[in-house]
Amino acid sequence: MSAWVHYAEGRQGLSSRAALHAFLESLPGQPGFLGAELLLSPAQPELSLVASRWTTEVPPLAVPAGVRAWTFQVLDHR
Repeated sequence: MSAWVHYAEGRQGLSSRAALHAFLESLPGQPGFLGAELLLSPAQPELSLVASRWTTEVPPLAVPAGVRAWTFQVLDHR
């Protein structure tokens, strides 16, 4: 079985963080969803990131406007 990771990155500070929080709330009902976090880097306060984990290939996700997103297949882990 493959595992997948999806990252959604916003760079507009508080407005982006609010949009990503709503995006995070939409994920639990998706097939294959395992869990996710909304992350903030103190060194880059304008940057917010949702990192999510999946048991299957990530389904099509509607990311907020202005948010960049990437999907990765996990090749190895410990």
